Amino acid sequence: MARTEGPRSLYNGLVAGLQRQMSFASVRIGLYDSVKHSTPRALSARNGVFGEERQKMSASPSGHCLLGSSTDAGIGSRLLAGSTTGALAVAVAQPTDVVKTLLPSVGTSPNIARNAIVNCTELVTYDLIKDALLKANLMTDDLPCHFTSAFGAGFCTTIIASPVDVVKTRYMNSALGQYSSAGHCALTMLQKEGPRAFYKGFMPSFLRLGSWNVVMFVTYEQLKRALMAACTSREAPF
Repeated sequence: MARTEGPRSLYNGLVAGLQRQMSFASVRIGLYDSVKHSTPRALSARNGVFGEERQKMSASPSGHCLLGSSTDAGIGSRLLAGSTTGALAVAVAQPTDVVKTLLPSVGTSPNIARNAIVNCTELVTYDLIKDALLKANLMTDDLPCHFTSAFGAGFCTTIIASPVDVVKTRYMNSALGQYSSAGHCALTMLQKEGPRAFYKGFMPSFLRLGSWNVVMFVTYEQLKRALMAACTSREAPF
């Protein structure tokens, strides 16, 4: 494309892509911490096991727990938060997806399922890797830790997302009536092509998701710190 159409062709649809990411990322990342901590709190409100967590939350400048910080939230709460915010985000961003890729409306359900899985993997693995690095005192909460956690999250996400992406693409590009559902498409692929068919194009997918996760999480952490510092200085100007 760069040779025949020029470098600018690589950025076709940039405006639609930015609109999609602004609506998608703001929901899935912005709500993750809130959902992660509200889920166990709602389940355990009667016995008050979150007194210690509330102290941790009040100790942070922003008044809430931070992504990847050491908290009482378990793996179940994180998985539920990741899948919930991912599904909600793609439901909000679906109109921009249709505009961006001109997909038919039949792709809504596979798109929601795919993004719920990918969002859950990205956020939860980043959260867990960062939490483990900080608890083991291997790294401090700074740029190298964010980069390492994001790179690991990108690799884990590619492993989980590749089969979903392959099935989604095959299902949405199939002739009408060829597959009764995405599950039927996956089963047909497994029977006819074997398990390796689900990982076609793994390296390009890893390069895309890996670089995306590094840029997204590193940028998010720096913006979060800048906003927290600005809020702190505004509350205590002297």
